[in-house]
Amino acid sequence: MKYKEPLLPFGIAVLVAALAAALVTGCGYVNAKTDPAAQFNQNANSLILGLQQYKEFTGAYPVGNNMSITRAMQGKNDQKVLILSIRQIDLNDKGEIVDPWNTPYRFYFSGDEVLIRSAGPNRIWEDDDSPQADDLYRSTLTGRKS
Repeated sequence: MKYKEPLLPFGIAVLVAALAAALVTGCGYVNAKTDPAAQFNQNANSLILGLQQYKEFTGAYPVGNNMSITRAMQGKNDQKVLILSIRQIDLNDKGEIVDPWNTPYRFYFSGDEVLIRSAGPNRIWEDDDSPQADDLYRSTLTGRKS
């Protein structure tokens, strides 16, 4: 009869290692609940991934305003492609994807690049010349928020 080692200690070790790796790599799940900027980063990363998947399946990014893009990602498109990551992002009453301050995101596409922009905490769209500018953005080009 072969001796079988208990799998429970191994399973616990794997679980602890996975949780530690998630915290070390900055997955954002801990901070996103309390930090709106971290939530923006997490949402923007999910949206960029979802938009890239949409393009991979349909051949093009969705077109139109926020509401049209949201509907397309929800499977309301000719190919019936549904992007699951959209289910974890907040929507307003109009069906638009909104930032942590409940302002609809703005989406920009150029070739293979995506830029997602938030009006930030003050909910006012500003350019970088404004001293109180707090807009946030994330793009596939930079991969960083500003």
